[in-house]
Amino acid sequence: MSESLRMLVAWLVGGVLGMVFFGGLWWTVRRAVPSRRPAFWFVGSFVLRMGIAGIGFYSVVAGGGLSRLLVCLLGFLMARGLVMWLTRSTVPTQSAPAEETPHAS
Repeated sequence: MSESLRMLVAWLVGGVLGMVFFGGLWWTVRRAVPSRRPAFWFVGSFVLRMGIAGIGFYSVVAGGGLSRLLVCLLGFLMARGLVMWLTRSTVPTQSAPAEETPHAS
């Protein structure tokens, strides 16, 4: 396999890992907030997402060195931007500024 193909594979693997990691985070927040046990969701999701990402990065980097790791990391971070763009809210998040209340002296 040529070096450019290996770099492409590393970038794609990083993108998939990023989609799983950040997509899983988005899914966890949506499930955990209304849950009766949000800590369970957040801790369980964190352990699972970190395990998947760690194994994925290790498997890509195991024989490739620093350059492949950096390309994989680039794909991972690009996936973060993609997940943020795909899951953005259509409802405006900016609200009117709160009225100032007088303070007691």
